Amino acid sequence: MKTSLILLLTPALLASALAKDAKGGLPLDSEPSFLTFYLDNDLFGGKDQDYTNGARLSWISGNRGIDELGRIQQLLRKISGDPKSFKAFQYLTGFEDPNEIRYNYGFSLTQQMFTPEDPNSYTQPVGERRYAGWLGLGFSLHVKDERILNSVELTFGTTGKNSFAEETQDFVHSSQGIPKFNGWENQIPGEFTADLSFIQKRRIDFGDFGFKGIRFDGLNEWGTRLGSFRTEGHIGGFFRAGYNLPPDFSDPRVSTTAYSHRYFRSSSDDGGDWSIYALFGSTLRAAAFDATIDGPLFRDYDTGIDRVPLVAEVFFGGGIRYRALELSYVHTWRTEEYETQRGIANFGSVAVRLHF
Repeated sequence: MKTSLILLLTPALLASALAKDAKGGLPLDSEPSFLTFYLDNDLFGGKDQDYTNGARLSWISGNRGIDELGRIQQLLRKISGDPKSFKAFQYLTGFEDPNEIRYNYGFSLTQQMFTPEDPNSYTQPVGERRYAGWLGLGFSLHVKDERILNSVELTFGTTGKNSFAEETQDFVHSSQGIPKFNGWENQIPGEFTADLSFIQKRRIDFGDFGFKGIRFDGLNEWGTRLGSFRTEGHIGGFFRAGYNLPPDFSDPRVSTTAYSHRYFRSSSDDGGDWSIYALFGSTLRAAAFDATIDGPLFRDYDTGIDRVPLVAEVFFGGGIRYRALELSYVHTWRTEEYETQRGIANFGSVAVRLHF
């Protein structure tokens, strides 16, 4: 229960404290902010193992000026692709017209947990996923125009008991009448983690189908993460088709830099009170390090399993929006992440977005 309250309150409190200007008033920019809650769970797929649960609460500001960014976000600008970035990042990820750029900043709180297939053993089952939990607090900067979104996030976290993964799972299982997992004493040790992530998304708009309000669009993306929790790179994207598609870059699942974003100049371009859509996507990920599989970076610790370096996944789902509130669900099928894993993983993801 303690962790659930932390997940629900921390980013909102940070947002409330930091979304004011230097005089203590409301921001001059009237663009809406987004509060998004994400939940991944493999019970949607009829299983309770491997990547078993992920929860994320993220808040992101409306469009902001440079002078409204905090110190951490000002540092993140160096790799954001804007005109003040390092030259290499401007060349690789930059924008054609600096006058078209707008900024958002955000905060996130994320918890993930991993368990073996056998819940009854009080010792770690051989060859199965090691018990692991992680809790991370993220500070992010988002730079965008009508077609491109660059997101940079610095995340500080912890593995082990201080992630409260055991307490969270026990609370959820007790409330649902599901037997508890007995082997959490064997989870990977606690270690402070720090990760820096960069993701670029590019909007693809295929136009309408000749029917009023019916459109087809999508996003392609690539990104990298460097840190002591995960070091990896990925490419992927997804496509949407529906009525009054929400004008945004939003992620449908718990992922690196998962926030809700509007396209620049699209704050009032919702096309009506209602939206309904279907989406389909895929991702290919290359991992060089994963603390939940390889063990803590700065400790000599054997998890008993070996990481698979390339992981692919596909996902399918849909969403519905009414005015400021949006609800989506997608289901993911993911290939094996470690060598002795038995079969692909599948899990469902729910996202609830509110803009205000």
